[in-house]
Amino acid sequence: MTANSANNTASIFRLSPLIRITLLSLYVALTIPLPFLSQATAAPIPPALLWLGISIGLIALYAVLTERVILDDQGIQVNYPVWVPRFLGKGWSLAWSEVKELKPRTTGQGGIVYYFLSKQGKAYLLPVRVAGFAQMVRQVQVKTGIDTTDVRPLAQPWMYMILLGCTLLLLLVDGLTITTALYQ
Repeated sequence: MTANSANNTASIFRLSPLIRITLLSLYVALTIPLPFLSQATAAPIPPALLWLGISIGLIALYAVLTERVILDDQGIQVNYPVWVPRFLGKGWSLAWSEVKELKPRTTGQGGIVYYFLSKQGKAYLLPVRVAGFAQMVRQVQVKTGIDTTDVRPLAQPWMYMILLGCTLLLLLVDGLTITTALYQ
């Protein structure tokens, strides 16, 4: 998706809808039974308090999932809509002229993430869970001259499809759990 601003074409890359739907669904699947179980077991935490906490958590998760990457002629920036509080998502920006290199780092699980290294030595994580990742990386290569042919996303879409499938099964079990809790 592109947007024009001040004679400048910017490309905006948002978090992949598959990832957003999967993570929001998983949150719902993990939390929705809690108020019903609290009521059914006469737990000391009232269901209304759990509903409040779940609602706040869902809003916070949704806010974090609104991250977007903007590429334009000046540089790259990662930011959030204005309604997202800064403590949930600060974002960052880096001018193309300040990019020294794109450095791979191995994660604790054996995957590879990439960081932009600035001329001042600061590291900025390249977002890898955006829709249009390959297009974004090609634009980074054009703007910086850095070879990005080996840059791949950390997780493949099939991984999130499996997680979404498991989440849907969990939601089915949640339905049974809630029904049992209500009619006990």
